[in-house]
Amino acid sequence: MYNQDSFFDLTPWGQVGLVCISATLFAIVFFSTRALLRNRPVWMKIGGALILFWLFVWMSPQVYYMYYRMIIPDLPLQWVIWPPESPLTALRYLVFQGPQNLSAHSQGLLGWSLIAAPFPKWRALRRRSG
Repeated sequence: MYNQDSFFDLTPWGQVGLVCISATLFAIVFFSTRALLRNRPVWMKIGGALILFWLFVWMSPQVYYMYYRMIIPDLPLQWVIWPPESPLTALRYLVFQGPQNLSAHSQGLLGWSLIAAPFPKWRALRRRSG
């Protein structure tokens, strides 16, 4: 499924760098979502997570493009995220109906993680009921 993914066109060090950037972005967005939304009503947790996910889908390509500029010096300096992506694009990633590549599937997993992020009390509730 992923044999033609552009990730595999990178050198091994390029792949390591891309994974590190992706893991860092995941951690920043996940823990920010958790901190911003954990004391909110359920509807706001889910809605806020979806909005933050949409913002990530829209804005993260610029971060990745800047990384690609570092490893591929001939790429021109440009802005790659305007106009904003449609919220429907983010929803397609969330239900895994976007492109069939590592990036889209990783974004879908991130989206579900962001929806779960503001609910840290489930673990404590499960211990009390058991």
